[in-house]
Amino acid sequence: MADAPARESLETFPNPNPARDYQIVIEAPEFTCVCPKTGHPDFANMQLTYVPDQNCIELKAYKLYIQAWRNVGIFHEAVTNRIAEDLIAALEPRYLKLVGAFHAHGGITTTVTVEHRSS
Repeated sequence: MADAPARESLETFPNPNPARDYQIVIEAPEFTCVCPKTGHPDFANMQLTYVPDQNCIELKAYKLYIQAWRNVGIFHEAVTNRIAEDLIAALEPRYLKLVGAFHAHGGITTTVTVEHRSS
């Protein structure tokens, strides 16, 4: 199995309007990782919603980061929290919410939601 992608691969750019609170929503409907128990692929829709402070996520870097999870063996809860942690570290957002809505696997779906608010 592959290693998790590096947090440093998440590139940012300066927020063009840091004086205003506004939400950015990014959907990654083809997220894939691997179940560490069965070795089968797990598919999910990852929905990122955040209110930027000084930085915004660069979309191509985010896409490549998300795609790099494809062969990583990791549980739904762990991968959703790890992606959120990496995004929080890269962006230092005012608010961030990441929802990992995993597709049915053996007749069961899982949705993991991680929220962060700056202090």
